[in-house]
Amino acid sequence: MNKTSQKKGFRKHSAPEFEQRLLDLARVARVVKGGRRFSFRATLVIGNRKGKVGVGVAKGADVSDAISKAYADAKKNLINVRRKDHTVAFEVIEKYGAAKVLIKPASRGRGIVAGGAVRAVVELAGIKDVVTKSLGSSNKINVARATIEALKKYDNKEIQEELLKFRKVSPEKEAQKGSIQKKATGKGAKEKEANKNDGAK
Repeated sequence: MNKTSQKKGFRKHSAPEFEQRLLDLARVARVVKGGRRFSFRATLVIGNRKGKVGVGVAKGADVSDAISKAYADAKKNLINVRRKDHTVAFEVIEKYGAAKVLIKPASRGRGIVAGGAVRAVVELAGIKDVVTKSLGSSNKINVARATIEALKKYDNKEIQEELLKFRKVSPEKEAQKGSIQKKATGKGAKEKEANKNDGAK
């Protein structure tokens, strides 16, 4: 141990478990018998950039209280996001309230094509290349929750199996497609030869 650390008793500060990003901070009022009571509402996104992400919303008497409560709420609602290398596996459209979010896979190096709440959620989930679009309401809370619901689908085995069944083509069908294409090209060649012969006559 160093002399300085022995004398002053310094401690190494460990890195926080989750990164956090404040999406929205609003002053809200509640009407009571004696008048109106004001408080703050915080919307927070937390994630470890390794597949875990959550959104929390909470109210507090002051800003710091609202943020700490929102952090606790987001921690309760953490989800695991299944990624495919640097991007997502397939296209998803999800609706939450009036908000509607589209998420599509992207090629390596494309980056995150998103804005506002969607970007915050996707970045903290650890997805590096993705194309997204907010199609409905611009309400940050609803957009963030719609993004979370969309990301949940990548960890749903039933949805993945349905997509595989939809995309999977049997060898027999592939052979049939090949024979049909050959017949079509053969017919086209015969018709061209017939037209040439007619023209020569």
